[in-house]
Amino acid sequence: MKEDNAYILGTDTEELHRLGVQHQVWAEEARQGWRLAKFNAGQTLLDLGSGPGFCTEELAYIVGSKGKVIGVDRSEAYIEHLKQLTALHHLNIDAVCADFDQMELEPNSLDGMYCRWALAWLPNPENILKKVYDALKPGGKMVIHEYYDWSTHQTEPHRPRLAKAITAALKSFKDSEGEIDIGRELPRILGGLGMKVDNIRLMSKLATPEQVTWQWPETFYKSYFPRLSAAGYLTEEELSNALSDLEELKHTPGVTLCCPLMVEIITTK
Repeated sequence: MKEDNAYILGTDTEELHRLGVQHQVWAEEARQGWRLAKFNAGQTLLDLGSGPGFCTEELAYIVGSKGKVIGVDRSEAYIEHLKQLTALHHLNIDAVCADFDQMELEPNSLDGMYCRWALAWLPNPENILKKVYDALKPGGKMVIHEYYDWSTHQTEPHRPRLAKAITAALKSFKDSEGEIDIGRELPRILGGLGMKVDNIRLMSKLATPEQVTWQWPETFYKSYFPRLSAAGYLTEEELSNALSDLEELKHTPGVTLCCPLMVEIITTK
């Protein structure tokens, strides 16, 4: 299914695969956050910005048959994919297609919420978090994974043409209505809502070409850089040069790629 403006990188088959790679890279970080928040059997959890449901599915196994996971996403294609996963594996998941502004959550109905890379694209993250706060039971937890500093994204050795494209990507994010580095603002926002901040953890990834971690930025470049060219942030020549630098780096001994710095925030109502 082709959807306009559902996701910054689209919702086609290529992006579905990229999200699968991304989940492989960050799955253990998510599980660690869930363990710290004590997400357990029988609970009702919200997966805010579920996408095609990689985390939703795992959370559904955690809460078991007596629990429930509500997956909310704006993409019809991804919610349909999540519904198929739910039926295939006989999981207790409510897959809901809705913008966060329109989503309806019952007060005091949630034991917890997980959110990864959803708040950075919103013009009103505080309003959305307030909706989740109202839906949490007393003692309910939020586990949020967002970017803390996207500008840490760089390679060693430095390749100016690839670096120019990475800088253009960051500029496109800064030009959007959200805040790409929303993670650094979350302790203040959540504290202002009345949440107790239990844990703050920086999460970094340093990749080499033979690792699956390398595929995370690589698949992003190959998907997003052409979109930057189409939007006028890069010329066709700059796009070609950036991807050539990437291929050269993959065969450079001792190369490393520092991924954007993430942060985990765990809070309690």
